[in-house]
Amino acid sequence: MKSLLKVILILALFFASTFILLKFTGIITVEKTQLWLDAAKSANSAYVMLIVIGLLFADLFIAVPTLTVVILGGYLLGPIYGAIASTVGLFLAGTCGYGVSRYYGHVLFHFLVKDPNKRDEVIALFNSHGPVMLLLSRAAPILPEVSACMSGMTKMPFFKFLLLWLVNVVPYTIIASYAGSISDWDNPMPAIFTVIGLTLFLWCGWLVFRFTNKSKLSIG
Repeated sequence: MKSLLKVILILALFFASTFILLKFTGIITVEKTQLWLDAAKSANSAYVMLIVIGLLFADLFIAVPTLTVVILGGYLLGPIYGAIASTVGLFLAGTCGYGVSRYYGHVLFHFLVKDPNKRDEVIALFNSHGPVMLLLSRAAPILPEVSACMSGMTKMPFFKFLLLWLVNVVPYTIIASYAGSISDWDNPMPAIFTVIGLTLFLWCGWLVFRFTNKSKLSIG
């Protein structure tokens, strides 16, 4: 278990470092994202879709306020096109993270976990608990990218990953896009309630999973 946590922690630190970098440089902020989307909408809604897709795909490499982008996409594009754009962006981010990690992640994996027996243990543990990690990863920033990369690194079957990732993404984008579409600056409550509701639901899922698998998740 320690080896699995070590790999997850290193990946999380990498993605967290991009968040810290962007926070201090101010390259991407919620305010700038809103301005870009508003400017794109005044030109063509297709540009808004491309920006939403691009921002959510970029979340694989740099920390982007994912839920905010999805909600803004729904606000500017409506529930259907907002959900489509957000789903495409998150789908591309997940599959790219999986693919890169599957074919090149072994370099980092072997560096972090030098003992072949420990590597087998990490793979077995992730095969056991990885699906739940994927399904509930939207509970916290960085966790979706980490879970996608871990899936590739441990060579989870692609179609299994794809199914779990779509279950992770599609309901999330539909709910958040719809909340954005019925919200505005004078009435932001649907979006606020959605953020709170999604977060609580996913965290409750983590707590149930943790409680029911307490003995298996004990650090040995």
